[in-house]
Amino acid sequence: MNTCIISTYDCTYDEFRTKVEAESSIWGQYVDEWTIAKVDEHKSIMVMNVVDFEGLQAFMSTDEMVAWDKENGCFDTLYSMDAM
Repeated sequence: MNTCIISTYDCTYDEFRTKVEAESSIWGQYVDEWTIAKVDEHKSIMVMNVVDFEGLQAFMSTDEMVAWDKENGCFDTLYSMDAM
């Protein structure tokens, strides 16, 4: 499923991207391709093709990820996308 995630956070874009890339070996098993774009220093848009949404959701709900989100003021809004 093509998914768009708009993320806002209190940390910098570089800190956020570093976290995304560091965890990609784990969440990458649920996604077959992804790209991230910087909107500004505290907002980004990630587009990905999720092949296991339940697995990705479980990873994003781990205590570690929930704590990181809370510590960094991270909030994600997810959208499903269909080709037109």
